[in-house]
Amino acid sequence: MRKIINAPEAFVDEFVEGILLAHPDLVKIPGDDLRILVRADAPVAGKVGIVTGGGSGHLPLFKGYVGEGLCSGVAIGNVFSSPSSDQIFQATKAVDGGKGVLYLYGNYGGDVFNFDLAVDLAELEDIPTRTVLGRDDVASQPKERKTDRRGVAGILFAYKAAGAAAERGDSLDEVAAIAEDVVEHTATMGIGLAPTILPTTGKPSFELPDGEMEIGIGIHGEPGTRRGPLETADEIAEHIVAALVDDLELSEGARVAVLVNGLGATPLEELYVLYRKTHQMLTGRGITIAKNYVGEYATSLEMAGASISLLALNDDRLALLNAPARSPFFEEN
Repeated sequence: MRKIINAPEAFVDEFVEGILLAHPDLVKIPGDDLRILVRADAPVAGKVGIVTGGGSGHLPLFKGYVGEGLCSGVAIGNVFSSPSSDQIFQATKAVDGGKGVLYLYGNYGGDVFNFDLAVDLAELEDIPTRTVLGRDDVASQPKERKTDRRGVAGILFAYKAAGAAAERGDSLDEVAAIAEDVVEHTATMGIGLAPTILPTTGKPSFELPDGEMEIGIGIHGEPGTRRGPLETADEIAEHIVAALVDDLELSEGARVAVLVNGLGATPLEELYVLYRKTHQMLTGRGITIAKNYVGEYATSLEMAGASISLLALNDDRLALLNAPARSPFFEEN
């Protein structure tokens, strides 16, 4: 294992310390637990708080999207492990500005269990909560079971829209409805080329022979829909974009936001090669790209691979994406 770390057991706390030292004007910890991070001005009185969370190892996912116009707070666990219900509850109390708190996170069993327990703890303190699960990974379940899908990179769109709604003063029910609407109209599919090496064990998160790829892989190395010889970038984009367009039932005249996301070890150049073909395919079908993001937005440490997400847009969703936002890893002016 060749990693720039001190000790595996200190890895999570030490990189959070680094974020705090690098961005003291944007984020803070409300107590002495480095696994709980909130925006620097939390709690913001009179506005809905948004708490997310999950396992570490996915930067900028979770911790990177805490800030103005995005999430208000986050609770994280060890690498690929859920935060505890108490950590989620502590984040909830730290961001509650009197209008309640939305829990917005990916659909994973451990996270769901602990966030649900945090709901009960919040009720005891009369903090109203609502829950919306990111579930955009079309490869994880067929369309008729879309409520069971995993949440992956496409949750960025929900963070952005819900955060903008909270920032303008929408009610808890309104913010939750906007997050749910965006989740409902988002689809993602990924491809894996090489695994991450877990810092705690020094072992790969999955095995994949040289020269092969896995379509539909999850961000923790969960199995995809098929394995086979590595294809060209254009062929990969063709598979993924066709699946996403079909899943969202996009037709000529539709507008979308596109997110081409690297999983940690894929050069930006390769992501732009994927975007090139994605753009060609969408515009070739008469679909307008109104917003695009290319870069690393939801990684899996040094996993090689990428994902493509589409959000079907209307005027309201596009306005929310365009609203100002600022965090240590994301900015929209």
